[in-house]
Amino acid sequence: MFDTHTHAWDKPSADHPWVNGPIVDLVDSFDVHTVYTADRLLADMDRNGIDEAVVVGYPICDWTDNWYTVETAAEYDRLHGIVMLDPFADDAAVHLRRCMDTDGVLGFRLGAACPYDRMWETFDPDVSWLRAAIEETEFWEAAVETDAVVQILCDHRQLDQALELVEAYPELTYLFDHFAHADPETPTDEGTFAQFADLAQYDGVAVKVSEMPHMSDSAFPYADMHDHVRWYLDTFGRERVVWGSDYPNVSDVATYPETYNWLRQVDSVSKKDRQWITGTSFRRHVGLD
Repeated sequence: MFDTHTHAWDKPSADHPWVNGPIVDLVDSFDVHTVYTADRLLADMDRNGIDEAVVVGYPICDWTDNWYTVETAAEYDRLHGIVMLDPFADDAAVHLRRCMDTDGVLGFRLGAACPYDRMWETFDPDVSWLRAAIEETEFWEAAVETDAVVQILCDHRQLDQALELVEAYPELTYLFDHFAHADPETPTDEGTFAQFADLAQYDGVAVKVSEMPHMSDSAFPYADMHDHVRWYLDTFGRERVVWGSDYPNVSDVATYPETYNWLRQVDSVSKKDRQWITGTSFRRHVGLD
């Protein structure tokens, strides 16, 4: 199994202080050690039969401080990295190339659902800076040249902006996180979420059935979100639907086994489908097969 969405971080230091107050408060609610290192993640993976994982940068330090994600990707063969970058920064293209020079770093994540001046502190579906970021051509040219995976956390009400980005740079590989913050009442076949059907026209776009325990309003196996999973499979095919636990970010409400065993309870999802969703689809999509 390949967990495409995990987090890990190290203790604070003078060079890398914990500065994101909301995140610092949040980790106190997790059912893991307050300092959740790559070694602790690997131990949890071993207990749960997870072969490899992607460590997505966790903004407990300054959100563009990718030191621990890069170090983890370089040090551990079973762990890959997704960094977090500011496409508007003067050295954005240089920073991207530097990160992508590290073996194991696959690409970067954009918090399009976050206000630019409160990045990774809160969410606001009305922000629109992603549209402006499309014009940062030097940054996107570097993304194309380095074959960087573009991972996006946006709200489903911002998918029109995401579609403009994909239309501008269709040669890139994209991953969309956490059901684009849809909830069980968000319709799949009309309205804002249905814009995923337009994104599905691009082979480089895949979607992640990730952070399920937080997206659902019900207990395991989170049946109120199963229609969204089935719609993803019908729209993208199992080749472009990938699973991610978002562990330990969901450990306040779920165990690690619950983050993947819910897939066994989704009607019409076969054993072969699960094999794709929990490993094969991601490997193929990002070129690790």
